[in-house]
Amino acid sequence: MKIFGIDPGSERTGYGCIERIGSRQSLVICGSLAGRSNATFPDKLQAIHSGLVRLLEQHRPACVAVENIFYARNVRSALKLGHARGVALLAAAEAGVPVAEYSPAEIKRAIVGYGRAEKQQMQQMVKLLLGLDAPPAPHDVADALAVAICHMHTISGPLANEVRTGLARRTPRAWRDYRPAR
Repeated sequence: MKIFGIDPGSERTGYGCIERIGSRQSLVICGSLAGRSNATFPDKLQAIHSGLVRLLEQHRPACVAVENIFYARNVRSALKLGHARGVALLAAAEAGVPVAEYSPAEIKRAIVGYGRAEKQQMQQMVKLLLGLDAPPAPHDVADALAVAICHMHTISGPLANEVRTGLARRTPRAWRDYRPAR
């Protein structure tokens, strides 16, 4: 099963595709998409969209996982990030691929085990989980791979059957929220 992860950004959007074979996860492709530095914002969005459409068509993943917007202090940068997310979601919808969204804290918990992990910790864990020779760089690429790994863990972990069949009422976010099945 292939999962395509996207870390949207208005200047550079990271992407990564992983595949699960048995119990191992392996890297299929990763990189980043960006418009020319002197391009207008709509042209940059067009470059990101066309790149994602091409990649999704080429690799045909089973699903796409996208990082959710975090709360930003700068409204202008949050709006630009929202536009980039919209372009990524549109590309996945046009490809007819289901989309899953995860917050940065959920991704960090799934990869490192701590919701406030540093970028370097994330890069090192992605390297270890995928058996890479070096940590993926830049951080947009590592984040995109982390989103894909997070989704892979979600759909293949202990709650996967309940999530797939709709039996899970709510995924625990902290140990205080955990309630054993009856």
